Amino acid sequence: MRPENQSSVSEFLLLGLPIRPGQQDVFFSLFLGMYLTTVLGNLLIILLIRLDSRLHTPMYFFLSHLAFSDISLSSVTVPKMLMNMQTWRQSISYVGCISQLYFFILFGSLDNFLLAVMAYDRYVAICLPLHYTTIMQEGLCMLLVCGSWMVASFHALFHTLLLVRLSFCADITITHFFCDLTALLKLSCSDISLNMLVIFLEGGFLYLLPLGIVFGSYIRIGTIILRVPSTKRLIKAFSTCGSHLFVVSLYYGTLASVYFFSSSWDSKDIIASVMYTVVTPMLNPFIYSLRNRDIKQALEMCDCRVKFLSGNHEILLLQSGAQ
Repeated sequence: MRPENQSSVSEFLLLGLPIRPGQQDVFFSLFLGMYLTTVLGNLLIILLIRLDSRLHTPMYFFLSHLAFSDISLSSVTVPKMLMNMQTWRQSISYVGCISQLYFFILFGSLDNFLLAVMAYDRYVAICLPLHYTTIMQEGLCMLLVCGSWMVASFHALFHTLLLVRLSFCADITITHFFCDLTALLKLSCSDISLNMLVIFLEGGFLYLLPLGIVFGSYIRIGTIILRVPSTKRLIKAFSTCGSHLFVVSLYYGTLASVYFFSSSWDSKDIIASVMYTVVTPMLNPFIYSLRNRDIKQALEMCDCRVKFLSGNHEILLLQSGAQ
């Protein structure tokens, strides 16, 4: 039997991470450090792309939007989780929970679409190099990014509106560290068959289509490379696609383990959720910069500019002091 019906809910209780009380401070420091690394690392990527004209290419244009999406995805969930750890308050208002759900779906979907767009960009760069500049023009790049934002926004709004029509039971404890759609549906006393149908059809299509584009792009890239195999070509392809392929594997692997290969919601699913909401956005700046010569050169040039400006400032201070 369903628990007692409670049509109007003012707040929910977030159960949080499966952490022992004595370990709260350790994990608070750990997640705070990871969140700051995510924000600062991705902001640095965006800043470098804006400042260095050599990075004004389609690939880095898409990467800057992915970096912004990663900052936003972490900011939707992590600050609230940190606040709950510090204050020992697990409550979140109904409006706050619905808002968190909307923005989580929005930026999670945006990540999904941008990864597909970046895979298509790599396909054109490797398989159609002579036509790259004519295909990946500024208009198409803007269209792909704006389309990703629009579809992600409507997707998030659709699922949020379907959720708010439901009533919830007396048990308002969410077995998660944020307001996840699956966890919220389990608390509802209403018929959720429509929600599940939409998740299966519309949600599945919007996630499997980009995944198909990613796989199709890399299968085509692999076919082209293996047609005329050479060590130099393999190294170039790996340096171009390796970082993106690693991010795709990490993102979709953890996502699939939570929403497709799990029959019951437990601590393993929460840990997997931490991977794609906290760890993956934090790792992206390192993955895209450690093996990327252009980003390294841009970082070195930015460092030289800072040293040059600070040196000039010291000279001006000495001159003014001498006068």
